[in-house]
Formats: sequence, structure tokens, C-alpha cells
Amino acid sequence: MIGRLAAAAAVITFAAPAASPGVTPTTITIGGTVPLSGPAAAYASVGRGADAYFRYVNSKGGVFGRKIVYKYLDDEFDVAKTITLTRQLVEQDQVLAIFNSVGTEHALAIRSYLNDRKVPQLFVGSGVSKLATEHTKYPWSMGYLPSFAGEGAIYGRYVATHRPRSRIAVLYENSDFGKDMLNGLRRGLGGKAKVVGTQAYEITDADVSSQMARLKSTGADTLMLFATPKFAIFGYVGAFRLGWHPHVYVTSVSISPDIMKIARVASSRKEVAGSISIAFVKDPTSKTWAKDKTVRLYRSILQRFLPDAKPDDVFNYYGMAVAYTMVDTLRHAGRDPTRAGVLKAATHLDETNPFLLPGIRIKTSPQDYLPMDRVKLARYQGDHWQFFGRLVNARG
Repeated sequence: MIGRLAAAAAVITFAAPAASPGVTPTTITIGGTVPLSGPAAAYASVGRGADAYFRYVNSKGGVFGRKIVYKYLDDEFDVAKTITLTRQLVEQDQVLAIFNSVGTEHALAIRSYLNDRKVPQLFVGSGVSKLATEHTKYPWSMGYLPSFAGEGAIYGRYVATHRPRSRIAVLYENSDFGKDMLNGLRRGLGGKAKVVGTQAYEITDADVSSQMARLKSTGADTLMLFATPKFAIFGYVGAFRLGWHPHVYVTSVSISPDIMKIARVASSRKEVAGSISIAFVKDPTSKTWAKDKTVRLYRSILQRFLPDAKPDDVFNYYGMAVAYTMVDTLRHAGRDPTRAGVLKAATHLDETNPFLLPGIRIKTSPQDYLPMDRVKLARYQGDHWQFFGRLVNARG
């Protein structure tokens, strides 16, 4: 009798499914690293905006009755701290997935660890080529931003078409991000305009005044700022102080209206006016979208869940956009989400995300790890970005 009871207990124990990490009957816990301080603190709002959106979703019942707990930790944009904090999230906090981590080198530094442990690394704040092209080797890692190489190629094609005699100078971050942008630019130019000078900077640099002086000395009439917000501002200010007035192209990771305002005030309106970039989200600070349902939702979420935030800090809005995709992924993962189920959902998306510009979809497959492949060109006029032209291909 005792033997039969023991056998039955063993069968019951074997049949009961093991709880998935990060999932309880009432919560789903995800996490990631965000620079709340340090040289890229402008991106802090990416985490705060996402958290505010999750709290909004929780107020509506969460995902199949579970509330989303989002633990975002400050890595100060330091790769070593990213590694340590990611291990903490996985091994101590037992998160279901790593989500929305900010930084290219940071994402690449943790992906082997996460893939070895089969932890989803989803919707990283990067468009580096390796996240898309190396998905066979690292199937648990996926970016979110449009391809950096594709963005550089867009600027190259635009210059080749509209200003084929341009002499181009490039300030770029000495990282996979900056190198992807530079390589894409050269590919897009197709030999029709000339890159006459390139200068790299490190994220630990105090300024870029020497790099800007060297770039000006090339006689360039066009400047590419392939830089994060702090260094993009340095680029504008450096050109202004040198009396140099090139036509500026600035990467999309640095074009939040509040960042552009700082650049405009610190240099001059003339220096910033006419700058060209790409965009994929609606601009919640523009009158064009003032009556848009999603922009109104954005403002109401900020007012309710993040009252001290600045609505013109569009990194809050981007954070909500990527959080929308994460919620969609969790819903598609089903009522009892697992890490494998979340990855499967993330690699089978076909989403109309209302935070994005009309016509841009989030679409993935097990063979396609580039969620966004179309964007719009934008020109800075007055104190806002104005979109122009049709959607363009953003693949690298």
C-alpha cells in the first residue's frame, strides 16, 4: 500500500508543470538595464516610459489577469555593470525575459550569457546588424530599432540623389553602432559623394572639440552626427563655435525634441535648422498628431503614472511603443507563458503598433529578426521634426 502511494505521488509530482521563471499566478516579471545616470542618461526615459505603459496595462487587468512587473536597473551605460546587473535579474530576480535594455555594446556583451541559459533578450534598444544577421547563432536575442546600417544607407542615398557633390564629414561613436552607421552611409552613397573625413569618439570622452576641428579642416559642407544625444549636442555646439555651418544629418537615436532644443539653445537656431534624420514613431509634440488617439493616450498615461515627466521627452513615447510590442508578445505567448513560448511569440509577430507612423509594422519570423524595416525621412524646422516623402526601406 505504501509503495503504491509513493508511486502515485511520484507520478503526480512528475506530471505537475514546473513554474516558469518570472511567472506566478498573479504576476509576470521582466527586466532590463537602462542608463538612469551616466553619459547616456538621456535614455532613462526609455525605461520610465515603458514602465508607465505597463502600469496602464495593469490597471486594465494586465495580461490574462497577471500584472507585469518591470525591473529596470541603472547600468550607467557601463558594459561591466550591464553584465553584472543582467546576471542579477536572471539569477536572483528570476525574470521571464530581458526586455528593452539600452545600448549596442551592452546588448552584445550579454547575449552569449542569455542564449546559453535560453533567456529571451527581446526588443533591445539597438539596430546593430549583428542582432539581426547572427540570429541563427543567438536565437534568443532580438533588437527593436531599425537597422543602423540601413539608416546610414538612407542618408547616403539621399545625399547621392539630392547633393551628389557633397563633401561629407562624419563624427561617429567608436562602437558597432557608429561603425554600422558609417558603413551603411558609404554603401548608400555608391561613390556619388565623397567622405572627406571621419572622426571617432569614445563614450568616456569629455568633449569632441578636437574631432570637430579636424572635421572642419577637411572643407566638408555636410556633417553626419552618428552619435548618442550627449555627443550629438557636442557636435552641434562644436560646429557653432568653429563658425562652421555644414548641412547636418543626425541619427534617429538622438532626435527627441527636448534634445534638439538643448542643441538649438546651446549653439544657434541656424546650426540646427534643416537637420535631417529618420523617424518611425509619431511625434507627440507636433500639432500634426495633437488629436491622434494614441498620442492622447500617451499624454494621459504620463499624467496618471509619470506626472513629473516632460511630454516633449519623446524617449518616454518610444518606451511606450516598445512596451506595447512586449505586451502583444506576452499575450501571444498564451495564458501560461514560458521562456520558449515568449520567444516563439516574439518571432511570429505581425503587429500594427499604434505608436508608430502609419504604414510601419512590427513583423518578425524565425528567419527575420529585424522588427522594423521601413521609416520616414524627417527635417527639423522651427522646433519640430517634419516628415517628408514616402516610407523608405531601412534594411541594411
